[in-house]
Amino acid sequence: MSDTLPEMQYRFLGRTGLKVSVISLGGWLTYGGHVGNETAFECMKAAYDAGVNFFDTAEVYGGGQSEIVLGQAIKKYGWKQNDLVISTKLYWGAANSANPQNPLNNKGLSRKHIIEGLTQSLQRLDLPYVDIVYAHRPDRDTPTEEIVRGFNHLIDTGKAFYWGTSEWSASEIADAWRVADRLGLVGPVVEQPQYNMLVRERVEREYRWLYEAPHGLGLTVFSPLKGGVLTGKYNDTAAPPPGSRLAESQDGYVQNLRKTVGNEVWLRQLEQVAALKPVAKELGVSTAQLALAWILKNPNVSSLITGASRPEQVLDNVCALAVAEKLTPEVLEKIDAVLGNKPVEDRRRL
Repeated sequence: MSDTLPEMQYRFLGRTGLKVSVISLGGWLTYGGHVGNETAFECMKAAYDAGVNFFDTAEVYGGGQSEIVLGQAIKKYGWKQNDLVISTKLYWGAANSANPQNPLNNKGLSRKHIIEGLTQSLQRLDLPYVDIVYAHRPDRDTPTEEIVRGFNHLIDTGKAFYWGTSEWSASEIADAWRVADRLGLVGPVVEQPQYNMLVRERVEREYRWLYEAPHGLGLTVFSPLKGGVLTGKYNDTAAPPPGSRLAESQDGYVQNLRKTVGNEVWLRQLEQVAALKPVAKELGVSTAQLALAWILKNPNVSSLITGASRPEQVLDNVCALAVAEKLTPEVLEKIDAVLGNKPVEDRRRL
């Protein structure tokens, strides 16, 4: 590890006793697909050497290939699983099916898919268990009780230690807690939402009361740079350049982001990013590092999931730890004024 890198910091995953690096590495859109395996290994090694202990993947990433590459990296470098925090996510398991065009019970959060899906994920990872398993999206066709019981089965059988949600509404998370409490079972301890300077409403307003006792929801947030928008690289281009992930990726999230290119929302976001550049310049940092550091200032965020297609990007992301120290209350107020999108506080409970 470079001597110039700031020391990694660790936070508890919500109110659990599990410690995760505040910066983590995810395999979405990269490992097992867009990035070659050797480069993926180098990125993971750079992250590990920088103090990252939390690695995130999902059954849908690369059709399961992302899980395979992560498992291979662990074996390649001889890492001990008890030194790592590994998470995966269940919902879209079409790649598990012999008929991916009609996956039936390989999709959703039925008890069948929760149990079979994680079993297949563990086979790809070549690991006996994961630390965290997420419900990758809410399944409104499956009773909440079935979902809660399904994830508790994984915990009871030692296939996972904790379970969480991703992109669930506050009311859906609260409903899962109520069901778990009634049954004497474990509720979700962490949510994985999109959170960045341009997408703030859910984390800062809708979930606000969920961070309090007795449940103390943790957050592992994704898309910190809004698909690259917050790097500023799209400010001087009329359209995403050919060959870029935003131009060509078939991922649903990226496709939806691509549809906004050139519209009113897109142009407004580019204006916000342009207004951030003087703030970043004054601090002597890039807009990307400023965006990451800004997320780290939120004490409710347990870990910020980053992506990287080169080891150098991993190191740049870790440097955001030092940038966060520069974000005084005055600087944060300036950023809020520039963005003009701070959510209005809502103290109502569900």
